[in-house]
Amino acid sequence: MSLAAGLASTHATAQIKIGAMVSATGPTSAIGIPQRNTVSLLPSSVAGQTIEYITLDDGGDTTRAVQNAKQLIQQHKVDAIIGPSTTPNALAILPIIAEAKVPLVSTVGSQAVVEPQDATKRWVFKTTQNDDLIAEALVSHMVRAKVKRVGYIGFNDPFGEGFLKLLPGLLTKNRIELVATEKYARTDQSVTGQALKLIAAKPDAVFVAAVGGPAVLPQATLRDQGYKGFIYQTHAIATQDFIKIGGAKVEGTVLAAGGMLVFDEMSDANPIKSVTARYIRAYEKVYGSRPATFGANTYDSGILLQYAIPDALKKGAPGTEAFRTALRDSLEAQKEIVGCQGIFNITPANHNGMDKRARDLITIKDGKFRLLGESKVAL
Repeated sequence: MSLAAGLASTHATAQIKIGAMVSATGPTSAIGIPQRNTVSLLPSSVAGQTIEYITLDDGGDTTRAVQNAKQLIQQHKVDAIIGPSTTPNALAILPIIAEAKVPLVSTVGSQAVVEPQDATKRWVFKTTQNDDLIAEALVSHMVRAKVKRVGYIGFNDPFGEGFLKLLPGLLTKNRIELVATEKYARTDQSVTGQALKLIAAKPDAVFVAAVGGPAVLPQATLRDQGYKGFIYQTHAIATQDFIKIGGAKVEGTVLAAGGMLVFDEMSDANPIKSVTARYIRAYEKVYGSRPATFGANTYDSGILLQYAIPDALKKGAPGTEAFRTALRDSLEAQKEIVGCQGIFNITPANHNGMDKRARDLITIKDGKFRLLGESKVAL
């Protein structure tokens, strides 16, 4: 039998295995649950090859995330992994991913998982808007709103640190002063001390870098203490739970996020809308409710893999290092791939590949996310 014939025979019988890592329990379950649910909507076959998905829950715990990554790679011998749900967990598994040479399509917010590109991060791709894309949009709003003094409060982990690293330069460039910086833990029950220090600095606006329900805490505390200025949040609050928990105290929030959050207001001419509609219909049919945007990160990961797999199959059989390497190379070459969160143009230097088409300025009005306006201003 020739090598080509043998390879074709292997392809005909091999099954592609994709791991999914989520935080469907724990403090970030509002992110992990829609991601876990979305796995069932991903393609069951591509290019004639069936796909098996193995989903593991880490509960938002870094140690469990590391254990799950090892289990997926060593026991299940996956060809790729989607996830995990949180930045700390993603960063924790990067060395494991690189050593095993398994492509990771990450669903977290922080661009620290893909930048700067190096021997480890070359195996990682990301389907959520990068920190700088979000921060630039929010600062552009500050400029138009004539904000001159900004306070910052964020998680004391890689997610918060990513935004804190970016923000001073953007503010200085636009002649805005960073007057106070505070941090808190995801599990903290009070940030009264930090809020009082922020208010004492007399900022026109406060920038919050936190995720999901825990992002409500500093905003609610600031309002309880009488703060009246702008409050800016990131795409990490793009869930109805944020509004449900925050109630009136999160009214008027300004955030930057993908258009799916305000799907009903998206233009029909936007190519992202049709992909988003397909995802929403599929999710509603199975689960009876509209998915949170975090689920779309998983859906977009499936889209990228769907486009990358056919070319990889030409170079190796599923279950082999040759296939995983070819899959990584194919992911890196994807261009103008339309997802729910944006349009992806991936290069060796940019493993996110999203641009200004992936963000809109949004506010919370009358208990709903509403389109505030597109932000395509170059800063």
